[in-house]
Amino acid sequence: MDANELRALQAPLKEKYKADAGAAVVTLTARGDLSGDGLACRVETSRALVEAGLHPATGGTGLQACSGDMLLEALVACAGVTLKAVATALDFRLGGGAVRAEGDLDFRGTLGVAKDAPVGFAEIRLFFDLDTDEPQERIDSLVKLTERYCVVFQTLARPPKLALKAATGTAG
Repeated sequence: MDANELRALQAPLKEKYKADAGAAVVTLTARGDLSGDGLACRVETSRALVEAGLHPATGGTGLQACSGDMLLEALVACAGVTLKAVATALDFRLGGGAVRAEGDLDFRGTLGVAKDAPVGFAEIRLFFDLDTDEPQERIDSLVKLTERYCVVFQTLARPPKLALKAATGTAG
């Protein structure tokens, strides 16, 4: 896909959203199944069923997906797609490359071993290794725009309001 094809694809959407801001608001959902044995949650994705379980640092076997890994994978996926879309829009010469995320967790917090240890990532780092001959100024612009438009990056950088509710008899 080139820049003109991308613009043609997105132009009607942009016009629609300019005319009706409410049409741009979409509620995404995720669902997990808690039935079954073991400490696992089966998560339905658009492509497969993923069984998430405890990380080995908290007693898991390592045979199931770790939700912390899944969070980093979501960041990598979003940042990678966003970077490629921005590169396309900018006519940026991108021959390929890689994107990688890493994050630091102190499992003492998750296990309740130390009250001063945070539960969750203390730091997340995102890296791009780009195959390009573009000048540094264009690379910097690409990265800045990727950061600006990556949904997962921005969600982590500026956390939304969260709500947690529990009910009985509503599963299914």
